[in-house]
Amino acid sequence: MALVPNPVNDGPVFAEVDMGGDSSSPTVRATVVQAATVFYDTPATLGSLHFSCPPLYLFLCENCLLFAINHLMHMEALFDKAERLLAEAASYGSQLVVFPEAFVGGYPRGSNFGATIGNRTAKGKEEFRKYHAAAIDVPGPEVVRLAAMAGKYKVHLVMGVIERDRYTLYCTVLFFDSQGHYLGKHRKIMPTALERIIWGFGDGSTIPVFETQIGKIGAAICWENRMPLLRTAMYAKGIEIYCAPTADARDLWQASMTHIALEGGCFVLSANQFCRRKDYPAPPDYVFSGTEEDLAPDSVVCAGGSVIISPSGTVLAGPNYEGEALISADLDLGEIARAKFDFDVVGHYSRPEVLSLTVMDQPTSPVTFTSASANAEVAKR
Repeated sequence: MALVPNPVNDGPVFAEVDMGGDSSSPTVRATVVQAATVFYDTPATLGSLHFSCPPLYLFLCENCLLFAINHLMHMEALFDKAERLLAEAASYGSQLVVFPEAFVGGYPRGSNFGATIGNRTAKGKEEFRKYHAAAIDVPGPEVVRLAAMAGKYKVHLVMGVIERDRYTLYCTVLFFDSQGHYLGKHRKIMPTALERIIWGFGDGSTIPVFETQIGKIGAAICWENRMPLLRTAMYAKGIEIYCAPTADARDLWQASMTHIALEGGCFVLSANQFCRRKDYPAPPDYVFSGTEEDLAPDSVVCAGGSVIISPSGTVLAGPNYEGEALISADLDLGEIARAKFDFDVVGHYSRPEVLSLTVMDQPTSPVTFTSASANAEVAKR
């Protein structure tokens, strides 16, 4: 079954919200993707799967073969959807496409992984095993495939993923340029509430702002955007196009996005999923704790609210609460200088002799070895 329905004619898959920009200044066409992920589906290649069979076997046992086939089908389903959305955005002339938080790997909305203070259930541990299997390695084959997609459609790509680093997971954003190069990543430094049970904490080494052909691009994920010191660090790096993949569909989120645009004098692009109960596995495989009995298959469990806002606080496109959509706007880069004339938070409006920020931006590791070769191996992770 097609994850993104084929149109009955040659029109677009999703209706696009299109707002024009000022043609007298350089413009960048940007799109935020509002779409549901394919939950518990592992975007992996056969070479990256881990089988339970002894390595000397020249064949796969039945369970492992089914596992491999299932994962390969899931890979194609998820990446077919991502590529179709990317191609659709590119057909509108988009130069930058931003996907939601955890689009690859899935946002485990409503799940508690069987955790209470002092106890974890066997079922919850099995849920984590499946979630771990659905995550991706960075670098890894999925990163290569995403880079190829960005290069194929000549767009800068910002993609929310669940990153697997051995047995710890991170909520991560990956960045790619329009030539198909992987630029780097941002790991969420502070997961929210129960997210802290399943995701590790990023450090100051992955708060990048990348200088690209279309401007300086960075990202903060969901409620990280409410952390003023993190925002200040990004402003100090000169961010111009501030990406905010999220899972928050509440009206209050719009106030945060508008504030950041005004505070940072930057464009803010917030991408959220729009998903219904049927986009997640059916019970008992997946249960929305405390609300499952109130949900029908078509019940909306995340209403989107994706939006694009200018440095002056003007809403250029969105917020959209209607369904899956591509939401686009032309970013007039001249707006940045006009906004900074009023307020430059780390420039003429700063008072470093009174207020200052120190960012620890070196990678952190729980183990340091005395030999350079061992430390090099740790650094590759």
